[in-house]
Amino acid sequence: MTDQATTSPTTAPPAALGQTKPTVLIVGAGLAGLLLGLLLEKIKVPYHIYERAVEVRPLGSVMTLGANILPVFEQLGLLEELYKISLPLYSAYIYSTDMKQVGFLDGKGQKELTGYDMLAFSRPKLYDLMRKQVPVEKISMNKKVIRIEEVPSEDKIRIYCVDNSHYEGHILVGADGAYSGVRKSLYKQLDEKGVLPKEDLDNFKMAYVNLVGVADFKDRGNDQTNEKYPQLKDNFGTFAQILGHDNRSWGVRNVADKQICWSLSAQVAEPESQGLNINNAEWGPEANEAMIKQFENEPCPWGGKMGDLIEATPKNLISKVVLEDKLFKTWYHGRTVLIGDAAHKMLPGGAQGAINAMQDAVVLANSIFALTDLSFKNITAAFETYYHQRYSRAGGHVKRSSVMSQLMAGQTWTDRTIRHVMFNYIPEWIHQWSLSKTAEYRPQLAWLPLAPNRGKGNVSPQECVRKELEETAQAI
Repeated sequence: MTDQATTSPTTAPPAALGQTKPTVLIVGAGLAGLLLGLLLEKIKVPYHIYERAVEVRPLGSVMTLGANILPVFEQLGLLEELYKISLPLYSAYIYSTDMKQVGFLDGKGQKELTGYDMLAFSRPKLYDLMRKQVPVEKISMNKKVIRIEEVPSEDKIRIYCVDNSHYEGHILVGADGAYSGVRKSLYKQLDEKGVLPKEDLDNFKMAYVNLVGVADFKDRGNDQTNEKYPQLKDNFGTFAQILGHDNRSWGVRNVADKQICWSLSAQVAEPESQGLNINNAEWGPEANEAMIKQFENEPCPWGGKMGDLIEATPKNLISKVVLEDKLFKTWYHGRTVLIGDAAHKMLPGGAQGAINAMQDAVVLANSIFALTDLSFKNITAAFETYYHQRYSRAGGHVKRSSVMSQLMAGQTWTDRTIRHVMFNYIPEWIHQWSLSKTAEYRPQLAWLPLAPNRGKGNVSPQECVRKELEETAQAI
């Protein structure tokens, strides 16, 4: 292959002592893969991104980013751009179907505590912002990886795609989501050797099936729309969720540019959630009509019916997604390393899935930046550093995200009990303490000046090996 010079088999040089810039193959053009590509671009490390989708589609619903990742955007000079597409999320309400308030979370004090607002925006807008930071010629679409292969004699790793193309580099990063082709191939090889931990063979635990979309009212009659949804006039974001009588819940969030992100959720019973392996990780249009009919006549928390928001969303931009969680134990082997959902899948309740994926990219980029040569020993040490910093923290967020999902959308007796206790018996200072602890860990880039702590809360020390700015200036 000669179409991608930086990653073709004929151009990736053998690893050598003193050579510090590896050729990196990134599989997956999601948020984690794009951020890693952007960071490698900044430190002039050769890389290329391979994405299995044929084309980019603006799918997904609401997302939030907070103090544990926003300092990186500040370092990169992108924080102002992020604010342009965002609203600060100030409050979250949970209602019963008769619109009686069940719970409330207040986010107005986050900036004072952490130095940053919790920013809410539509996922397509963040993806578009990130995609613009990576040169278009460094992303190849329609490249589904089906096999990976170590080439020890040449100190390289090779990927094979379904279109019979193949590419080589010194490091392979699996950023290709929960149903990662890179992870599948790696685990198959490790399992055949009898060295894969048993828990890595277990299936995901499916918890919810969600239908999501973004209703756009920017070009509709503003007076009529503002009267129907006055939240669209607010300069802050609000989240409102209704818990149904059965296993269903549904919610809305206002974001910038007169958009309302909505979601319809059906909780999966515990016996059904075990042992399932539903490959529905793609954010793509599905046969959604049956699920829409179950929700379209339900009340919208802000008035009218949920069907009104569904009708204001292009049909091809409505996505069905299975929400699952799992923490994999094996994140790297040889010259292959996993990041994001390929390593740890989280439920959305804690709003930490995308944040943790981006933190992975930051820590891995720092580890690559610190390489002194491309020997197998040094690359393994870089992966170990990344794993040591990220594994336990990601595992903690997998657990917390599960609890928060129970709190916000769970419908079992246990879920309702947890929600009642959390909203009625837990003092506010404990909620603030929990928020502060989550925001303490905020890994930043090793080669740029640190963003200062402007909040009252503590910030954990940086664990990366930082270099003097003069040396960094020469390196990049």
